[in-house]
Amino acid sequence: MDFKTVIRTIPDYPKKGIMFRDITTLLGNARAFRRAVDELVQPYAGVRIDRVAGIEARGFILGGAVAHQLSTGFVPVRKKGKLPHTVIGEDYDLEYGKDRVEIHADAVKPGDHVLVVDDLIATGGTCLAAIKLLERAGAKVIGCSFVIDLPEIGGADKIRALGKNVQTLVAFEGH
Repeated sequence: MDFKTVIRTIPDYPKKGIMFRDITTLLGNARAFRRAVDELVQPYAGVRIDRVAGIEARGFILGGAVAHQLSTGFVPVRKKGKLPHTVIGEDYDLEYGKDRVEIHADAVKPGDHVLVVDDLIATGGTCLAAIKLLERAGAKVIGCSFVIDLPEIGGADKIRALGKNVQTLVAFEGH
């Protein structure tokens, strides 16, 4: 399946010059959604995975489906202040300022093998923060999976430089 045909591109969103890659059209297409989940799961069939960590918000949808297929638990990686129990967090840089991702302090156990899932990898900032956070909590991040890669921005390469396996289903040139 050519995933580019089921991903909508919205020019100049959220600001002028950005080509927003919208996966809601993929999610709304039952066949494409199933195929994407199957392709995200396939490299990890038979591999020890104790948890799938999905990055807010579209990573929740994909990560939940991947966790279900792998018969494992799911960890939501949320933006600051969204989780109701004791949390640990990791700050990361944005173009203008900082942001923070958090998990519940008891979301992973030391030695858990974790697969990180999100819809898109661009700069890699959020995913790198999630990796640091999960590893600080004692987990071993064994891979990161995304539907979309924006290779010109270089986020996937930053994650690979940490020695992490990176899987993407489709690449879009440009921003």
